[in-house]
Amino acid sequence: MNYSLENYNPNDIAEENGNFLGLPFDYESAKLIIFSVPWEVTVSYHQGTAQGPERIAEASLQIDLFDFDHPEGWKQGIFVERHTQEMLEKNEYYRGQAKSIIEHLAKGLKISDSQDLQNILSSVNHACQQINQGLFTECQKALNLGKKVAVIGGDHSVPLGYFQALATKYNNFGILHIDAHADLRNAYEEFEFSHASIMFNAMKIPQISKLIQVGLRDICHDEVEMINQSNGRIIAYYDPLIKQQLYSGKTWLNLCQEIISHLPDKVYISFDVDGLDPKLCPNTGTPVPGGLELEQVYCLFREVVNSGREIIGFDVCEVGDAEWDGNVGARIVYKLANFLDLSQK
Repeated sequence: MNYSLENYNPNDIAEENGNFLGLPFDYESAKLIIFSVPWEVTVSYHQGTAQGPERIAEASLQIDLFDFDHPEGWKQGIFVERHTQEMLEKNEYYRGQAKSIIEHLAKGLKISDSQDLQNILSSVNHACQQINQGLFTECQKALNLGKKVAVIGGDHSVPLGYFQALATKYNNFGILHIDAHADLRNAYEEFEFSHASIMFNAMKIPQISKLIQVGLRDICHDEVEMINQSNGRIIAYYDPLIKQQLYSGKTWLNLCQEIISHLPDKVYISFDVDGLDPKLCPNTGTPVPGGLELEQVYCLFREVVNSGREIIGFDVCEVGDAEWDGNVGARIVYKLANFLDLSQK
């Protein structure tokens, strides 16, 4: 790969050089490092999100670099740290192990009835913990070098190690969470690091002072109770109530400004693509009717920047194993990269 911008023309056809968008940057020269984490061991519905990072990388080569919010945003330098074949193989193995647990529970049986299943559960939880620790180490290394970091999954369990790394750098930040699900379940299906438990685990990190959730529409009673009893630390904007306000004449821009008013100065964006209308990413892990349009979400992020808040990082998760999903996912990643850079100007 040629790391010099001297002969790089952003109008040319993207080079298949292994990097996101075919950009001419490496780890050292890039300002933003994107870690690819193809992990979906605890997925409870559709498989395929482990292939999401690869579909995003492939589709990114078809994206033109001019961005209406930040035309020169690509110049910040973006580099994708690609996952290893070993991680894919581990994902496949432990996904098979986790599936036996899920199938057992679906029959109304208990894990405690089988020592073999207890051992499997322990090994799956340990493997997920190792993924978290590995990502924590890599993110902390990049942050200590003065770089910004992003993560692409995989299922939504993957960014936990990054949250923990950010907590070593910032003593107060908020998460703006786009999702159809609250992900506030305590060890869903007995997996400590389930995709449905990512925000429950995030709330164990004291440096995360606010969790603002937008687009929720598939949620359990315990999660609603946790939100209601959080003393304002968690604020939910449920999709049906958003729609009702819009139908009643409230503008989306005003609602975006209200949502953002709850956030502290430092903002992390966690984007599960099932928060969108499922026509946009139909092969996501757990699709739900309803949801947001992509430009609505971009408007929300734009207002984060306009408010003077700093975007400190982001993740994009649950992109399915299909060309169209990868296309949409790649555009989200690039737009978030540009908003992140723009927020620091």
